[in-house]
This record gives sequence, structure tokens and C-alpha cells, in this order.
Amino acid sequence: MRYKDPFTQKYKEKTKGGFRTKREAQIEAMEEERKLLEGIEQAPISLKDYLKEWLIQYKKDVVRKNTFEIHERNIRNHIVPYFKKIQLSDIKPIMYQKFLNHIIDQGYSKRTGEIIHSTMHNALERAVTIGALEKNPTAGAIVKGVKKEKDLKYMESNHIAHFLQTAYQYNYIYWIFFKVLIETGMRKGEAAALQWPDIDLKEGKIHINKTLDFKAKANEDRFGDTKTYSSRRTITISAGLVQDLQFHIKHQNQNKLALNDIYHHDLNLVLCRNDGDIMPTSTLFNAFARILKQAGLPNLPIHSLRHTHAVLLLEAGAEMKYIQERLGHGSIQVTSDVYAHVSKKIDEDTMDKFEQHMKDVLQ
Repeated sequence: MRYKDPFTQKYKEKTKGGFRTKREAQIEAMEEERKLLEGIEQAPISLKDYLKEWLIQYKKDVVRKNTFEIHERNIRNHIVPYFKKIQLSDIKPIMYQKFLNHIIDQGYSKRTGEIIHSTMHNALERAVTIGALEKNPTAGAIVKGVKKEKDLKYMESNHIAHFLQTAYQYNYIYWIFFKVLIETGMRKGEAAALQWPDIDLKEGKIHINKTLDFKAKANEDRFGDTKTYSSRRTITISAGLVQDLQFHIKHQNQNKLALNDIYHHDLNLVLCRNDGDIMPTSTLFNAFARILKQAGLPNLPIHSLRHTHAVLLLEAGAEMKYIQERLGHGSIQVTSDVYAHVSKKIDEDTMDKFEQHMKDVLQ
């Protein structure tokens, strides 16, 4: 059959044999014409090129920056290296299922497999919508494996006071940074992005509405969206933390007077270096590790302070729904999955104490 390519406007011919009857050939020709009219039969495009266009046309400046980076990383590190130069139209369901199995066989977790699958399914679903594919070959695919229970890392409550005392002796600016993390459960990027208008000391509230991109070079690129929509939240802080922040204002004002034009007034950061500039992640990581070592405490990641806050709330008897909203999780299921083990342990410890108390009462 002869047809005009909608992009080049040049006439092309497409032939296909193997039909048993003339009627079969006519039916196939009609189907091909339908594809042409609907835009499905277009110039061949490789999966690699399609995914590049998909990122630019449908994801860039549409989804949050960290979501875009996840998609881009999945394509660069996993999808393209596996499928190489394959044509978009040549991907079949069985082939795609083998790809997902390969991801798990490489030692990646089920969760990682699900995230990669989400990128590919999303991209090819768009290909169906725009007529580049008839069906999505990723539909119905499954990610094998068992979700592993993460070994939740957090600081024991009886270690917190000693840790903070050691931090204060090490360097005041790290003490205030880590104390805010422990008392609020914020992610480090959220804490690093805090500006003074985000804090209402009179009402004792912090408005969390952005996160800091530690890698950005220009000031205008440093502040981005929170991890998810649910991460935008307002939390109440303790009277003790309000007092700490009131003192911190005085500390900063002294630095501003001493440094004058050298101080980064434009950033207006709450948690920063003495000159008002951001604290790079490398210095935060190094300081945290050194303080733990000086305090004689087990090595932990900074993110463990977020978990520490959640555990403190659980120990204080907070409901899981309250913890979800305070941490900015998208659903209570996420919160329950992460902290179910700790919650169960607290319940068991409480019951042990209750039983012992009842024994004392009944004696």
C-alpha cells in the first residue's frame, strides 16, 4: 500500500505478505489505513529517543524536580542500558517482564523495581495516548520479590540529651540544626530551607513549604518544592524550641553586625553557617558523624533524626494519624509501614510494665 508520511509529507510504500486469501490481505490493508489515520503508524522511533522526548515534553517543569530526576535516573541507569537501541514498537509484554525480572535478579529491592516500572509504564501509557503505540506492553507486568523490612535507624531517647550536649560543645550551629531536626521531624532539606518568615514564634508554629537543593549554585535555584504535596505542612513546636530560636535570632544578629556586607542577608536562612550561607551536606554529614563518635554513640545517618522524632512521638502516646500529618507522609499507610515495628515494641513494653504494676498492686 502507498501512503503519505504525516511528518515528511512524502509518499511511502509498505508491503506485507503471507496472506492465505485476498480477503485477509484486504482486511490487513484496512487495518493499516486505520492506523495511519489515527497517527499510530508513524516514522519508527527508538525507545531511547522516545523516552528523551517524553522527559522533555511531558515531565520537565511539570512534575516536581526530584520526581523528574528519579525518572531521568531510571531511564539512564536501567531502562536504556537494558533495551539499548530497540524500537519503541518492538517492545513486547514478555520481553518487558524479563526486564523487570532482570532488575530484581541484579539484587535491587522490590521497591526499586516498582519505581523503575512506574517510570516505564507512565512513559508508554503516554505513547498510547498520543498514538505512538496501540497497546501498553507494560500493562499487567508484575515486580517479583518480597518487600524487605527496613532496619529502622534512630537515636535511643536516653542518648538524645548526651548527643545534644556534645553537639553544643562541638559547634553551636550544628547543635541548633540537629536539635530542630529532633524536635520537628523535618527532612534535612526542609530544615535547611527554613527562612525566618516561615517561623511564627508567637504562635509556636513552623510553616514547611519548600526544600533546599544543596547542589544548586545560583540562589534562585536553591529553593524548590517539598518532596510531595503532603510535605507542605504547618507544625506546632515546643515552648523550649521557641526559646532556642529566640536565642538563635540574637546569635544571628551578632553575626550580621560583625560581618555586615559579608553576611548573606539575601538568603535570610534560619539554620545556616555563621556568615548566613547554607551548610553543605558534606559538612553536616561530617559534623554529625564526629559528634556521634565524640559522644560514644553508634554511627547513624542524619535522616535517623527524623525517625527519632517519630519514635519520641510514639513513646509519648501520639496517634499514627498525627505522626503522618506532622511528618508530611502522603498516606497513613506509609507511616504505619515504617513505624509498625517500633509501635509494636512500645506496646509490648507498656504491657510488660502494666503486668508488673498489677503484680505489685495485687500483692
